[in-house]
Amino acid sequence: MKKNVYFLLALLLIGLSACDNEPKFKVQGEINGAEDKMLYLEASGLDGIVALDSTKLGSSGSFSFAQKRPESPEFYRLRLDNKVINFAVDSTETVSVKAEINDFATAYRIEGSENNLKIKELVLLQADLQKNMDKLGQNRNIPAGIAQDSLLAMVNNYKNKVKREYIFAAPNMPYAYFALFQSLNGYMIFDPLTNKEDVKCFAAVATSLNNAYPHADRSRNLYNMVIKGMKNTRTPRQQTMEIPEDKIKEASIIDIQLKDLKGNTRSLTDLKGKVVLIDFTVYNNAMSAAHNLALRELYNKYASQGFEIYQISLDGDEHFWKTSADNLPWVCVRDANGVYSSYISLYNVTNLPSIFLVNRNNELSARGENIKDLDEAIKKLL
Repeated sequence: MKKNVYFLLALLLIGLSACDNEPKFKVQGEINGAEDKMLYLEASGLDGIVALDSTKLGSSGSFSFAQKRPESPEFYRLRLDNKVINFAVDSTETVSVKAEINDFATAYRIEGSENNLKIKELVLLQADLQKNMDKLGQNRNIPAGIAQDSLLAMVNNYKNKVKREYIFAAPNMPYAYFALFQSLNGYMIFDPLTNKEDVKCFAAVATSLNNAYPHADRSRNLYNMVIKGMKNTRTPRQQTMEIPEDKIKEASIIDIQLKDLKGNTRSLTDLKGKVVLIDFTVYNNAMSAAHNLALRELYNKYASQGFEIYQISLDGDEHFWKTSADNLPWVCVRDANGVYSSYISLYNVTNLPSIFLVNRNNELSARGENIKDLDEAIKKLL
């Protein structure tokens, strides 16, 4: 009997020894000024954040975590309260981090790989963009239209820099993947589904990642995103479109009939007698919040004078649209066909958001690209 017990113990010890010998990566360092605070090591997975380990910091602030090495590059983060330090791991490397509690998420020092230095650069660039965006949004002396144009310019400049210096410069590196998924006010800066130029960025990284790690979950997920984006943004074959007579009412308006948040069909022509701004848009875009803020200022200013907004969402996710549009005061409808909507062709929409003005007689008055001052154009029609 004793021999059997010893034999089982020996097997257990061998098993534990084998587990200890698994290749691991280490994260170690010091966090100053954080005595008695909890520091968490978390994985940033495809399905969300997963807690891996934690430790209570002592007076020295030193910490050390060890985890099984991932089979392909993966992303992790150190979290202190609601502040995080993002980093990547693609080997049995040791990542060393030193930080202060007050500027934990931005002024940290990290050693271990080029990837993590680049990820820090991207974090700082995004933080600077967010700060400038917040500053612009708080300046009430700037007209909404000018503020939106300035924001668009800031985002485009940011995207061009990141494309040039991080994504296309080294699409095979984990930091290029990290750059694709940065966000602004909860919205992805790079749009993988409806922006043709952004889809090219995702495709470059997906190709490199798939060549190096064809069986990795991230490779398959990114590849699927690119396929969807390419389908959504492909140039449709040019063909003569017959506009059904029931779509044309009055002088020059093409009627739109779509369901609102409550499932009721709303017709554009039912708004005859009002000045209407037609807005083709997507809510799941970094620019959406600023765009709707500009529209709300116009709506608050002119709604009592007979102004209305007929906003058409082309979002693929119905739940996301309903959640985002729930508190908007104007007419919100959605076309489930997304970028394949027949109304896009009928109105010759070439980019999003895209706006049109309709006068009180249901006549199309102007397209967005031809309107220099939207506020003034609405005022004249009223």
